[in-house]
Amino acid sequence: MKRALLRRLAVPAALLLAFAPTGAGSTATAQSVAATYSYRLLAKAQPDECFAGVGVPYPVGPPCATGQPKVNQAYVWGMTKVSTKIWFGTGANVHCVVGGATLALAQPILNDDYVCEYGESQIIVQNPTVPASVGDQRRPEVFIWDTATQTLTRKTDDIMNASAADQLRLRATLGLRAAGSFNGVVLFGGPGLGTSINMFAFNSTTGQYLGSAGFQQYGNIRHFLVAGNALYAGVGVGRNGELSGNVLRWTGSVTDPFNFVNVGTLPAQAADLAIYDGRIAVSTWSTINADTPAKRAGIWVSPILANGQPGLNEEDANGWQQVWEVGQYDPDLTVASSYGLGGLYEYGGQLYWSTMHVPLKSSSVFLLRYPQPDDTAKCNAIYNTLRAISVWRGSGLGTSTAHVDMLYGESTMKKYDPAGNKGVGSWSDQPTGWTAVYGRSGFGGNPFLNYGWVMREASGKLFIGVMDWAYLLKGRLGSSTCGHKFGDYDNWGGELWVFEDPNRPATPVNTTGFGNILNYGVRTMVTDGNKLYLGMANPMNLRTDRTQSTGGWELIELTIG
Repeated sequence: MKRALLRRLAVPAALLLAFAPTGAGSTATAQSVAATYSYRLLAKAQPDECFAGVGVPYPVGPPCATGQPKVNQAYVWGMTKVSTKIWFGTGANVHCVVGGATLALAQPILNDDYVCEYGESQIIVQNPTVPASVGDQRRPEVFIWDTATQTLTRKTDDIMNASAADQLRLRATLGLRAAGSFNGVVLFGGPGLGTSINMFAFNSTTGQYLGSAGFQQYGNIRHFLVAGNALYAGVGVGRNGELSGNVLRWTGSVTDPFNFVNVGTLPAQAADLAIYDGRIAVSTWSTINADTPAKRAGIWVSPILANGQPGLNEEDANGWQQVWEVGQYDPDLTVASSYGLGGLYEYGGQLYWSTMHVPLKSSSVFLLRYPQPDDTAKCNAIYNTLRAISVWRGSGLGTSTAHVDMLYGESTMKKYDPAGNKGVGSWSDQPTGWTAVYGRSGFGGNPFLNYGWVMREASGKLFIGVMDWAYLLKGRLGSSTCGHKFGDYDNWGGELWVFEDPNRPATPVNTTGFGNILNYGVRTMVTDGNKLYLGMANPMNLRTDRTQSTGGWELIELTIG
């Protein structure tokens, strides 16, 4: 994915090699976690296809008499808990889909770790009207992990066998990105192949499949939230949710599960949601043309839930307030326009949130706006536009006593002046206006920690699931044209960090993908007393040799104490 993007941006050939994964890498070894934590693997994606080469028809299997096994299901993308059952939905080949749908990639990529076929996929051969950018899409899956019986149940066939319409809708879903449960219903939602979202419903008591529905007015959905006595969802409008956003309140039931009303109209798509100070807080992603503060990634708070009718209602839709946005941090507003915001959670009476940075999206946005004249200038642009996650905390948000702290972040960052250096363009360090309470971005300076994906509280501690994209570089940076700028980094695997209490810095729980270095992030979390259930992201679809780290989603149980 990264190699193809850099190719499109005309980046020097030596740097292309730096971003092109090669070889099988090291066998995973579990990192020792702190004495108060232990973990175990509960379930894992299995090979579901055979691969014999880019553009080659898929052999029968697995087992694969010809070709090699491939595991398409990559992410535990949406997860919710009802009683002893953890319901989760998956996303297949998400790195390929993101590369195509978000970064406009189309050239196939093949290496020892994964393949993205794009327009040469058999999906496109058989369905030529499907865009090449999503040629690696496969239908998502639905599972239940029962914590009481320690068993995994696959529910996908309940959808596939219900009707031709349900089957078609699931096949046309990019992944089940959101999951929520309330009043006897489990809901899954995800973006469709076009500008739409698809939802699927189950009876949470009996497990019965209740049906599906498409919503053409929305383009993305990321999270559900139960607040008070109501279920809410954050959605985006337009392709990939890039135009604006809404917060929806569910008004459905077991007999009629797909009714919603709009209770929040936002200039940017809603990402995560959290209860904060008697209201709902929402993080957003920047719009496709984020030219104003309201359109840049930010934090919004709703009217007070207790005002008027209980919860949020249609009359509250225009009463949301933006309380922070990334342009208040990043001095380069072109780079700021590429930000997203991820997990957020109220902890110790304050709202915590973190930034998200799709690998090389900021470089892509910058180079499209400011084409550079030579290889050195392009390398400098890539280096100067990369950002690691910053972590923030705010109190009194939406009031006259609002206060925000930068817990992890930068005091200065590079800003581009297109008129500098006599019109050639120049970079300079500019103050952000912030001083970190605990340390630099990337939890103290790791430049490859790019997503603060999800936050949850358990046993009085705040946990943050993080993506680390270093494995996609595979230690090749040191030999590249720009390698001296980055240095080599081989501590691979997604990470989990924890604030043990609100008055101390975060500490790492695990930094090597919980025993599998190919797990490049903790994507979802649900809590159950002193346990956290972690849904991992792992798109290395050609890594199926069980003597090494393997690809595909994993469900992990973390025990605290």
